[in-house]
Amino acid sequence: MSDEALMGARARVVHDLSAAGLDTPAVVSTVEDAVAGRAWWVQQWPDGARYVAGQVAQDVQEALLEQHGLRWPPCPGPPACDHPEPHELRITPDLGEDPQWVCEESAVAVAPLGALPGA
Repeated sequence: MSDEALMGARARVVHDLSAAGLDTPAVVSTVEDAVAGRAWWVQQWPDGARYVAGQVAQDVQEALLEQHGLRWPPCPGPPACDHPEPHELRITPDLGEDPQWVCEESAVAVAPLGALPGA
């Protein structure tokens, strides 16, 4: 189950990166690092496998900001949000099943993880 959950998380995150045109080798390598880091987490807490997709997405989001200065995924703006400043979506819940990309400015769920529409 843990390998399946990790590979599912990888696929969902890569899909959403691809939707933003960010599925470059360097960025996909960041995803691989996040999946590898979460493998230990799932081994230590097997019941956490059902939460790992959201955790991988958050890890990638943080790494992209720290390593590349990228705020991902960007909020699509109207009609989801009227906030004037560019900002990214966040995974909700922080630790839970069925993670969603949500605009924290407008509290609007934009898409499930792995289902962001293309740019």
